[in-house]
Amino acid sequence: MALLLPALVCLASGLLLVCLGWSRRGPLPSDLLLRVSLAVGYGLGVFSVVFFLVRVFDVTHLMLADFLVLVLLTGAVVMVARSSRALPGLTGSETRSHTGPAWFQRVLLTAFVIALCSALYSALLRMRAYPHGDGWDAFAIWNLHARFLLRGGANWRDGFTLLIPWSHPDYPLLLPAAIAHFWTYLGRDDPRVPAIIGLFFTFATVGVVFSALSILRGRAQAMLGTIALLATPSFIEQGAWQYADIPLSFFYLATIVLLCLHDERAQEASAPPLSGLLALAGVAAGFAAWTKNEGVLFLGAIIFARQLIYVRDACRVALHGAKVALARHSGILLAGSAPVFLLIIYFKHWIAPPGDLFSDPHAMLHKVINLARYWAILQWYVKGFFRFGDWLLIPGSLLLVGLYFVAGKDSRRAAQPGFRTSVLALGLTLAGYFAVYLITPYDIYWHLRFSLGRLFLQLWPASVFLFFLAVRGLAENSRSEV
Repeated sequence: MALLLPALVCLASGLLLVCLGWSRRGPLPSDLLLRVSLAVGYGLGVFSVVFFLVRVFDVTHLMLADFLVLVLLTGAVVMVARSSRALPGLTGSETRSHTGPAWFQRVLLTAFVIALCSALYSALLRMRAYPHGDGWDAFAIWNLHARFLLRGGANWRDGFTLLIPWSHPDYPLLLPAAIAHFWTYLGRDDPRVPAIIGLFFTFATVGVVFSALSILRGRAQAMLGTIALLATPSFIEQGAWQYADIPLSFFYLATIVLLCLHDERAQEASAPPLSGLLALAGVAAGFAAWTKNEGVLFLGAIIFARQLIYVRDACRVALHGAKVALARHSGILLAGSAPVFLLIIYFKHWIAPPGDLFSDPHAMLHKVINLARYWAILQWYVKGFFRFGDWLLIPGSLLLVGLYFVAGKDSRRAAQPGFRTSVLALGLTLAGYFAVYLITPYDIYWHLRFSLGRLFLQLWPASVFLFFLAVRGLAENSRSEV
């Protein structure tokens, strides 16, 4: 029960932030689920930022700070609601898509319920078996940083030092600061807190995939996409390990979903723009950068990809309006991510020691010109595509490739700017991971062995969403054959 108050404050903060950028009347159930799922991640992001600022400015009353944040967010939501007319809900595919024959719907619903219950049961068993996390990173990096923030008092900065390089003191603090925020309410470092946060991030990611696909493609496609995600064993395992990769995947996914929702609305000629969705996408990308160093790469990739797609479209049609849209969209995305990104700059420059990635420029140059390293990384990428996820028999990535050839592509969805931006951003992020392996100061084979699967997993929920957004639905094919 002691966790109930901070949990409600956290969820309320996230929900108010989501409503600030996405205020509308009469939501469909999927809209409500999407906003609540987003609120989980956004609330934990707000909790981490508030706690970090409380530590930086040496504020002693954390509850008062939380109350002020809630008041400010509530006031902002009320002002936005009064200054703009109420917007109707997104016209999604939930009520108009082909659902297929009744037998197909029953089979699909049964499989969906089994997958969801099995995933939840497995996650709860892992939480009980490994209360401190199952792996080195959980207790030696993320939870250790949270303990420094909780127990350090006025000397909390001393925990971020090169004297303990194995703890990666330069890593961002979204997860540790959120954990320490809850621990401060409890007055102790309860191991249940990081375990519960990992569980909520995992199933909030599932909720975002299901609700977003329900809105954009219909309930049948949403269940197929969610089953594909839940059936990925390492996705559930990582969520219970208390690592930062699943939270990072949540913010990757949230950024991409919000971009696609914005562009779906933009395709409706009579619909007013929902610029708040772009701002929320920017906030999610900023939170991704505040979660792990890889998120900084994704933030740059999504902004660059958005600009590149719009510049290409503007040059193709030679319209001034496209250039204006580019400037507006880029500005809104940057504005959404800027506050958190400035916080990261402060942490990196004034608190955290230098990272080890660029510690030896001379050695980096030799690695960049070593063609054998390129070949080794490329081989691991190919093997990792089939191995990551820990599937028992047939890799899920291979099954999706087969499904693509069976079902075909929805050309209208694949042509939208949000989809193309997202695919390009994920590709650039993957290329960035390749570059990091190229210059890594560690043994390249050791580094690839113990991290590549987790890097692929960071991109997996967003990839599943984009795949089922662009592929033709099996339910539509089944209906056409009957």
